[in-house]
Amino acid sequence: MPPLSPASASPGWRAWTIWSVGVAAYVLAITNRTSLGAVGVEAADRFQADASTLALFAVVQLAVYGGMQIPIGVLLDRYGSRPIITIGMLLMAAGQLTMALSPSVGIAIVARVLLGAGDAAVFPAVLRLVATWFPAQRGPLMVQFTGIIGQAGQLIALVPVAALLHATSWSITFGSIAGLGLLFTVLVWLVIRNHPPERGADVTVNTDTGVVRVVTSAIDTGVGIRAAWAHPGTRLAFWSHFTTPFAGTAFVLLWGMPFLTVGEGLRPAAAAGIISIYVVAGMVLGPVIGDLSRRLPNHRSLALVLPAVGVQAAAWIAVIALPGPAPAWLLTVLAVALATGGPASMIAFDHARTHNPSHRLSTATGVTNAGGFIAALLAIFLIGLLLDVQGAGTPETYSLEAFRLAFLAPLPLWALGVTFILIERKRTRIRMGLDPERRPRSPLG
Repeated sequence: MPPLSPASASPGWRAWTIWSVGVAAYVLAITNRTSLGAVGVEAADRFQADASTLALFAVVQLAVYGGMQIPIGVLLDRYGSRPIITIGMLLMAAGQLTMALSPSVGIAIVARVLLGAGDAAVFPAVLRLVATWFPAQRGPLMVQFTGIIGQAGQLIALVPVAALLHATSWSITFGSIAGLGLLFTVLVWLVIRNHPPERGADVTVNTDTGVVRVVTSAIDTGVGIRAAWAHPGTRLAFWSHFTTPFAGTAFVLLWGMPFLTVGEGLRPAAAAGIISIYVVAGMVLGPVIGDLSRRLPNHRSLALVLPAVGVQAAAWIAVIALPGPAPAWLLTVLAVALATGGPASMIAFDHARTHNPSHRLSTATGVTNAGGFIAALLAIFLIGLLLDVQGAGTPETYSLEAFRLAFLAPLPLWALGVTFILIERKRTRIRMGLDPERRPRSPLG
């Protein structure tokens, strides 16, 4: 393949258009993902669901999302972004239409399965568009921008979706979201292309060296997954993504609104304001953390990832340990602290990209992306279970004291993640030659 000219190495209007449509699809995917969290109390009333059943909606959705990450990565390596995003949008539309018409918990769970499967396809596919349409040196910044803009979907779920539900009905609200999904299915298919037209395959372009690498892979699935996981950099990426965003995900996806309204006694508008602060703070912190990540390539875990976990845990513990309802300023601090998790989790994808060859790009990304959602589904389920164990499983029986005990669930997950981040960071640095290998202990001690 001939070397690239400087002009062809720079993204043009078509690259930006394709990325923009991909990001818009990701915004809608986030709206779909968090739509139930904005109306959690209404969902509990509609389906007469206790806390464990309500948590099951989110757990099933996240379990499917996490379980689909590696298969989606393999399919992306084989077929590219365009068909995968298109199918993802169609599945989410089907899921929301099913949710709109569901008369029972069982049908609603089927809807969440469809939603999780469709949602799983979108973010990794948009990251692949970044890899195939933009120079490698722009990768970290473009990944951060993708994550930041996508978070606007949470605001859409939080305000317009909730307002539409209160103004109309359950079926109209979720049916309208399904209609948007169908519209984006057509838009994605018409606009997005896997790779630039002058190339016969997905490639990544490094403008520093002029090297063009083909991304499309025909390797054995099992070999690719094992090879990706075998590298400590991929495991570092997995545990970084496991540890950083899950508390914010659990808070926004399901338990934040019930905790703030019923537990803390806030009005719905004030509770929505707190969660909006979480979303906006994440969008503001994204470029800051992204720039620091670029400046500290060999110290990101200690300088950015672990501090993000630390501030989240500190704010979380402060809120649940305080006697009586927390003041508004402390809830705001909690929202901002949780918001660090999203941008910090983007560092994990840079680990996956850095430590894996291009033919394993999407497979390694899928392994990484599964981490945060495995942790989130565990947190969501454990919080619901702990509420039920206390006899506080319905909106009528929720209490601040019950939420305090239930909200202890994230603490062991944070501890587990931090432990493995430290272990895999050391192994990665040894693999890169930044740290000396451990010497075996002498038999004499």
